[in-house]
Amino acid sequence: MRRREFITLLSGAVTALPSIVRAQQVRKIPTVAYLWHAGNADEESPYYGAVGEGFAKLGYTDGTNIKLIHRFPNEKPEAFRSMAAELVSMNPDVLMGGGISSAYLKAATATIPIVFMFVADPVGSNLVQSLARPGGNATGLSNFGRDIAGKRLQILKELVPGLSRVGFLLNSNLPFTQMYVDVMGSAATQLGLELRTFDARSVEEMEPAFDAMLKAGMQAVTVEQGGTNFQARVLISQLALDRRLPLCAYSKETFQHGALVSYGPDQIETCHRSAAYADKILKGEKPGDIPVEQPTKFEFLINLSTAKTLGLTVPLVMQMTADIIE
Repeated sequence: MRRREFITLLSGAVTALPSIVRAQQVRKIPTVAYLWHAGNADEESPYYGAVGEGFAKLGYTDGTNIKLIHRFPNEKPEAFRSMAAELVSMNPDVLMGGGISSAYLKAATATIPIVFMFVADPVGSNLVQSLARPGGNATGLSNFGRDIAGKRLQILKELVPGLSRVGFLLNSNLPFTQMYVDVMGSAATQLGLELRTFDARSVEEMEPAFDAMLKAGMQAVTVEQGGTNFQARVLISQLALDRRLPLCAYSKETFQHGALVSYGPDQIETCHRSAAYADKILKGEKPGDIPVEQPTKFEFLINLSTAKTLGLTVPLVMQMTADIIE
């Protein structure tokens, strides 16, 4: 090759380098795919926005230095399965999902990293081998345990005079339901309470379930976390009030529509923390080496207006220990 031709070729290659580098940078934008549980972003509020806030706090901007993909299966098992498979086929850098969704994601892939949140029992549900060392392709944040179950029932027992029968509203289609039943049932037995389950697999089945509670003589109600019960949180509070059933919710978001009390982790903070888990994986950490985070901050909420409507007196000591009194 002549010297002049070589210099021309080299010059052209050098000129092309910035374009090549830019193209590589575009391809390197990480992709995070989230499988929710409700029907759209509004129904997932405020958690949908809180996850975005979590990424923003870490310096991520959707479409600039990260690509966020969302799917909404609307509580339908077949949609969970198909959408989990769809997201896996996209080969994202990280998959994310709430308590219900995480089981479907885990079933769909054993290789793509998964970050879960709002999972009650990660070990019992076979998402991880242990909390300290998950060992597989999933890690994340737990939000339930025996102590929490016992605390919710204990609060109801202290607030409702002569309480002996508590209804537990659940959705038998959800993958973690039996675990909730076992833990809540054990806690109820220790407190000398009868816990009866009432199944509502869709929003349309909520009212019949509450009617069944009244017929069965239930004196209060608590609910399974997440899923349909989150989607129908406003309706559930109204149904409980209409039937004068004291309702114990599990988060601020499920409490603020008229429940009597709530006890549980700060779920907005959990959403923020889930983004931090994804960030660790994007920076090279393996999910199997990142310990599952258990809740350390809890919110105890009381609605004095609801208590008055139900004819209940909230002890002063309980009011003094509550985070929010409405």
